[in-house]
Amino acid sequence: MKRFAIILLIFNFQFSIFNCAIAQKPDNDIDAAMRKLNMATVLTNIYYVDSVNINRQVEDAINGMLGKLDPHSQYSNAKDTKRMNESLEGSFEGIGVQFNMLEDTLVVIQPVSKGPSERVGILAGDRIVSVNDTAIAGVKMSREEIMSRLRGPKDTKVKLGIVREGVEGVSFFTVKRDKIPVNTLDAAYMVTDEIGLIRFSSFGHTTFDEVMQALDKLKQQGMKKLIIDMQQNGGGLLGTAAEITSQFLPKGDTIVYTKGRNVPSQAFVSRGGRGWQEGPIAVLIDEYTASAAEILTGAIQDQDRGIVIGRRSFGKGLVQRPIDLPDGSMIRLTTARYYTPSGRCIQKPYTKGDKESYSKDVINRYNSGELTNADSIHFPDSLRYHTKKGRVVYGGGGIMPDYFIPLDTTRYTKFYRELSAKSLVINANLRNLDKNRKRLTKQWTDFKDFKAAYEVPDEVVDKLLKEGEKKNIKPKDDEELQKTIPLLKRMLKALIARDLWDLSEYFSIIYEDDPVVQKAVQLLK
Repeated sequence: MKRFAIILLIFNFQFSIFNCAIAQKPDNDIDAAMRKLNMATVLTNIYYVDSVNINRQVEDAINGMLGKLDPHSQYSNAKDTKRMNESLEGSFEGIGVQFNMLEDTLVVIQPVSKGPSERVGILAGDRIVSVNDTAIAGVKMSREEIMSRLRGPKDTKVKLGIVREGVEGVSFFTVKRDKIPVNTLDAAYMVTDEIGLIRFSSFGHTTFDEVMQALDKLKQQGMKKLIIDMQQNGGGLLGTAAEITSQFLPKGDTIVYTKGRNVPSQAFVSRGGRGWQEGPIAVLIDEYTASAAEILTGAIQDQDRGIVIGRRSFGKGLVQRPIDLPDGSMIRLTTARYYTPSGRCIQKPYTKGDKESYSKDVINRYNSGELTNADSIHFPDSLRYHTKKGRVVYGGGGIMPDYFIPLDTTRYTKFYRELSAKSLVINANLRNLDKNRKRLTKQWTDFKDFKAAYEVPDEVVDKLLKEGEKKNIKPKDDEELQKTIPLLKRMLKALIARDLWDLSEYFSIIYEDDPVVQKAVQLLK
């Protein structure tokens, strides 16, 4: 009883100290709020009935605060911050292979050119079955766990167990990890004799150099008109977006400007460049084109530099300032809004704290008919703006294209989508390549010949369909089957092209019948 009284006395004394501290007149509301938050954190840590993870508590508090703001202010822990920065910085540290999982085994699709794995002799088609004497094949290890074992700091070594076709047993290779480039450029190729296409998936630190190299290559191949494919480009660095957009606009043209409450307004102006200043341009967008990609698209449209084709873009026009915290974590806090040269705010409307509705916006667009019917899109006169030459464009969030291309919901059959969702198409390609890589590599040395003449064997498709039957994935009738087979053959051919060459060759095949790309070709012609 006496001991209890002492504990109670200590509690009351400490509590009175906190009360005195909070009762002191604060310099402003922020001081009072900080004292209150500190007091709640310390009291919970000391007196809560169960043990408390104080770091998790603080993270929950930060997430709680940011969750009541706009949809793009966010907190990321140290691990997530590092992963996020890798995609923007253009590199990570690892062994340098592109791989896929065939059943429960890692199969090397391609070693990165001049990367650490290629240097020690690892080849496309090799199976990595162990990492530092720990089995990773046949043990149902997650893809994330496998990647964490393969990655590691530069100059550290990792011992890989490799099974190779035609070689008995397991061979062992010691790979010294290195910086591995992460390319943001997906494709750069000539669609016709005069029309080139570039596609990049984000705006990172290396994107400008990648785009410039691609433009130089296409100009050498005779490009006179350009398609910039921004479909599904989620954005990235503002500086990179301005730098790339400068390559398409005359010097002095406004690219984008920002406005915020407590930060100075800032305008980004084209500095000109040697990219593609004069030739015709078509920009392709869809409902997943966002942020930096919308900056480029809006500038091209507002300055009447080119035509925009596709569907209304995502509408992410909030500027986040990254704030590094001492433990490697980061807060990305919204500080301003983006505006296109004509004055349109790129950001679509949102309700503070309601991230769920915001995340369902694309679904709501589909349900309202916006993605499939241009007539379902209506803008009030208050959202009318004018381009440099006086053309009418509309604000209200996102970039509305000059030429609307509806989402074709009938292009891919339900049967095809189910086969693809279960990874049966990818696995069929892996099995085919695993068995025939040497023959295919020897037979098809030139991509143009491959594109013109190669046909996926019927037995590859038949085996794929049988795998589908085992998983109870079947066409509803013969009509759906006959419509699905050409889709499967095109995708399988594109996947082979990707694995024998690269993504440019993949998109060259996939885009042969793509309605958005074909509309761009038609308009540019």
